[in-house]
Amino acid sequence: MKVRYVGTTFGFGIDGLTNHKIYNCIAIESPFLRVIDDSGEDYLYSAINPGEFEGESEGHWEIINDNKNRDLFKLMNTNKK
Repeated sequence: MKVRYVGTTFGFGIDGLTNHKIYNCIAIESPFLRVIDDSGEDYLYSAINPGEFEGESEGHWEIINDNKNRDLFKLMNTNKK
C-alpha cells in the first residue's frame, strides 16, 4: 500500500514526513498506519490526522495504492471527524 502525506513537513529527514512525498504503508493498526517515514524506519502515524504532534496537524493522507480489500479507504472514511 502507498500513501502521500499532504501537510507541513516535519522532522526534516529524521522520524518525520515530507509534504507531498509518497510513503510505503506496511500495516494498518487501526486507527494508525505503520509507515516507512523519512528516517527509513517504520512508525505509527494517525490515519486521519498525521503530524508531528498528534491532533495538532492539518496533515492528511491521500491513497496512492490500496490493497484489494480497500482497507486504507475503509479506515480513512470510517474514522473521519
